[in-house]
Amino acid sequence: MYKFKNGYYADVRIEDRFAANAQYQNGQLREAKETVEKKAFIRVFDGKMWYYTSTSDVNNVQKALDDLYGYATFNPEINENPIVAKYQVNKDEIIRFAQTSVKNIPLKDKLKLILDASDRMNSDLCSFKSARYIDRYSVYEFYSSKGAQIKYDFQTCGVAYGMAFNYNGENLSEQLSKCETEFGKLIYSDNELSEFVTRCESYIQNAKPITAGSYPIILAPIATGVFAHESFGHKSESDFMLGDENMAKEWTIGKKVGSDILTIRETGVFDGSGYVPYDDEGTRATDTYLIKNGILAGRLHSATTAAALGEELTGNARAINCDYEPIVRMTNTFIENGSSSLEELLGGIKHGYYIYSIKHGSGMSTFTIAPNIAYEIVDGKIGNPAKIALLTGNVFETLGLIDGVGNDRELLSFVTGGCGKMEQYPLNVGMGGPHIRVAKMNVQ
Repeated sequence: MYKFKNGYYADVRIEDRFAANAQYQNGQLREAKETVEKKAFIRVFDGKMWYYTSTSDVNNVQKALDDLYGYATFNPEINENPIVAKYQVNKDEIIRFAQTSVKNIPLKDKLKLILDASDRMNSDLCSFKSARYIDRYSVYEFYSSKGAQIKYDFQTCGVAYGMAFNYNGENLSEQLSKCETEFGKLIYSDNELSEFVTRCESYIQNAKPITAGSYPIILAPIATGVFAHESFGHKSESDFMLGDENMAKEWTIGKKVGSDILTIRETGVFDGSGYVPYDDEGTRATDTYLIKNGILAGRLHSATTAAALGEELTGNARAINCDYEPIVRMTNTFIENGSSSLEELLGGIKHGYYIYSIKHGSGMSTFTIAPNIAYEIVDGKIGNPAKIALLTGNVFETLGLIDGVGNDRELLSFVTGGCGKMEQYPLNVGMGGPHIRVAKMNVQ
């Protein structure tokens, strides 16, 4: 399609994106819009420097490409460059979502979906309600001077219902959300909505402060996923290791880094927000074991990091859109299933805490998780609601303290957020896992 010059490496990435965004607040429509955008990101490499440009004038990509060649230096040995040698030459077309594309669903149907659900969520303790709908359908194309020709589509759609509760001066904000690849799967039943409201009412009326200390902890799948993503997934992004000898030593493949029952995987082939059959350098998605049975087994790569560290590509060079160059990013990161039921995990705890939902999490060598709804565990049973401000700890120490892994893995997607790294936010990712039990965590 494009005329690539010999003596240079070059690639062209194009995204044709449709998106819709709608929001109600207390029953009043605050936002309802659809956007269509088509952009290209073009880059040229001469073995020493990269030259980039981004354009919405996709009919003149060839001219933009030729202009970049004017800045670069001819290199007859460019194909022997270690980075260029890593690039795959894939030719493929994967169109999965065209027949069910969200761009074909009228905006009024999307508005009706969230307003109807919000109207069914009622509580005397509620001081504020919001209902949000977000979707996106993209068609990607990728072409390279090595001969790659790839086309695939991506779709995500989701709803998020937020409620703020107030009781005797106590406040609680909680969200019920769902993210799917098909619009028809976004409906909540009356029972699901009622259970959400009842749980929030019970929590705000009955939650008691805890005594800070070190306790056994069970993380629900949402908390497991955030822990895997924030506390370990980012450490697996290998661009953090370039030029950092201490981190490279800490991150030696084959090193014992966790409990024998712990396995963490990362893959773009699963459905959801992290579905990426090819990354933004044309690399086919892989199923990468980051930790396997407690042993450090892999890390995430772009062609640049794979060449620098002498390892294989993993399909993790990603950009949030065609305004940015690809960098090493996660896709779907999750803790793999174990063999225990939730009842079995609970049965091993005399006194601890169950983290049902969270506000946020962060961390690299150390981590912080801020629970939203949590419960006391007493004699192997979930007890009264508990007010917990923070969970903190050392990542590697905590990985080694995981002494129970559930058999109920969930892979979760978040349509209202995403992963942030440097200036690129939000990137669509998935995360999750089963319930896990940690022998002890610092609780505040």
